Amino acid sequence: METYIALLRGINVGGKNKILMAELRDLLLNMGLKEVQTYIQSGNIIFNSEEENASELEFQIMEAIKKRFELSVPVLVITSDALNTIFNTCPFSEEKKQKSYFSLLYTAPEIDLVNEVLSMKFENEEINILANCVYFYSSIGYGKTKYNNNFFERKLKVTATARNYKTMAKLLELSENAS
Repeated sequence: METYIALLRGINVGGKNKILMAELRDLLLNMGLKEVQTYIQSGNIIFNSEEENASELEFQIMEAIKKRFELSVPVLVITSDALNTIFNTCPFSEEKKQKSYFSLLYTAPEIDLVNEVLSMKFENEEINILANCVYFYSSIGYGKTKYNNNFFERKLKVTATARNYKTMAKLLELSENAS
């Protein structure tokens, strides 16, 4: 049995794509997923499954949400080990890391697009891009940053979903307890 984290993109944001977490948990339990937990309302799910193919789980969850809630929601499923690696690979100092954001990429972007984005510099902001995550820090806060999830999706031509440091740390803690 593997412990996974599913990250849903764009639910319960600004009153759009509303999904109650209790209903989502019930839906996933009825699909046969085990130990299903959600964390906050933004689409963070920890669960166990015997399925070894994360892409298959993404498809199954996406289809179940589409059928039950009539919403087309991108779903990223990764193992707790993979999330731990992403979290611990953050290139920023511990002080900046605690105020940073992780834009998790559903697919690896083309290298020329990565290089183009890395060449863009904005005052008070830093980024680093690896195959599966954009790490970004802004001293002026996420609400005022030039770098945000939509920016990275547009420039890298991939689907992404962003989480802050505290959410990432909590997801790791919850996934540790689910194992």
